[in-house]
Amino acid sequence: MTPPVTGSSVTESTPTQAKSGGCGCNSNSSATVEMDEKLKERIAKHPCYSEEAHHHYARMHVAVAPACNIQCNYCNRKYDCANESRPGVVSELLTPEEAAHKVLVIAGKIPQMTVLGIAGPGDPLANPEKTFRTFELIADKAPDIKLCLSTNGLMLSEHIDRIKQLNIDHVTITFNTIDPEIGAQIYSWVHYKRKRYRGIEGAKLLLEKQLEGLQALKEADILCKVNSVMIPGINDQHLVEVNKVIRENGAFLHNIMPLISAPEHGTYFGLTGQRGPTQKELKSVQDQCAGNMKMMRHCRQCRADAVGLLGEDRSQEFTKDKFLEMPAEYDFDKRQEVHAGIEKFREELKTAKEKVLANKQQAANSPKILVAVATKGGGLVNQHFGHAKEFQVYEVDGTEVRFISHRKVDHYCQGGYGEAATFDNIVKTIADCKAVLVAKIGESPKEKLLQAGIQTVEAYDVIEKVALEFHEQYVKEGNKD
Repeated sequence: MTPPVTGSSVTESTPTQAKSGGCGCNSNSSATVEMDEKLKERIAKHPCYSEEAHHHYARMHVAVAPACNIQCNYCNRKYDCANESRPGVVSELLTPEEAAHKVLVIAGKIPQMTVLGIAGPGDPLANPEKTFRTFELIADKAPDIKLCLSTNGLMLSEHIDRIKQLNIDHVTITFNTIDPEIGAQIYSWVHYKRKRYRGIEGAKLLLEKQLEGLQALKEADILCKVNSVMIPGINDQHLVEVNKVIRENGAFLHNIMPLISAPEHGTYFGLTGQRGPTQKELKSVQDQCAGNMKMMRHCRQCRADAVGLLGEDRSQEFTKDKFLEMPAEYDFDKRQEVHAGIEKFREELKTAKEKVLANKQQAANSPKILVAVATKGGGLVNQHFGHAKEFQVYEVDGTEVRFISHRKVDHYCQGGYGEAATFDNIVKTIADCKAVLVAKIGESPKEKLLQAGIQTVEAYDVIEKVALEFHEQYVKEGNKD
């Protein structure tokens, strides 16, 4: 199966509410069918809100909001950090006019880009004039691009009318705790109406404003994704309670992200030795919350100037010195034609998956195993092992293939330099996987992986099909764990 030339799982479950108050639980009520369809349409081309869409559609962020009104202990807003990929990092700030031009340039060159977000490097609503001016310019010239913003929630309720007026249909709140005592360990200070609050007082104020903003989004029928940073020993055991509260207050999607705390990032947590969670710890908390509402597991914790499909960063192709010299070639009709091709391919992919699954019957005591996939997108195994910057990890049980996480790695093919250390890191990163599914792999890395207990499967096909075929062979060979 060949994806559309412009493009770079099992059909996901659909929440049952049309409003942001939908918890994502399944329902058989016929009254929800129409709302289901409306929701599917709202998230169908949004790579953050739809795990399936992220294989096909791209997003971009513009860095127009430098100021922030809170200081998180995991955050250090940095500039000119082209090689660093994490929230709050940008290479250069833009004016609203520059940002709008950049969006129109990229919308022409990457027609599968469907979402424009403002996520920093500070807080968009601590910079309301720049944020809303940017959205105004883009909404006027590119009506098919979805508008999103990410915020800490402190000023959300005060700007809800403007957000609604601009048809900003997706808002993310970073919501790490519902306990001010825990919040005091996460936030250094909160600045609100010309006064700075610290400790429990600041955390309590932030929580009150976040809940107020969440309720305002629900009433305005704006989909809300909640990001929570998982911090071992501080809020990790508390996130199930956070999940319960945000679901009850109207959140649509919950994204539990691992703390990034390397010392070189210069954050408080990084400098004090606070570790991030292991993959196993992160998955455990995500699994505990998954039964209550829709979970996002494919987040890449993007830079504030990210461009491209999730898992790729093309921002260096569009630096200010480059994009300001490029013509804005936004073409609505051409973009719609590309999207139609993507949707046709998605339907073909869906049919292929359903055909594979229809012939699968789960054997007694069929084991659940993890497999790592090298993919460039499109829902396919289609990347060379040595070219992978990340592996997508799926859980397979014989009848179902479920996306679990993505795991970043360094390129293995580096012309000989550093390959041994890089390979060891790759093995460590996917050590809990029984196989790696790739389009191509050399004999040497294949043998080394086998010595580490990881089989390799070479294919160019639908991820689910290749994963299920491997699982079947794995069980036939007598493996039970």
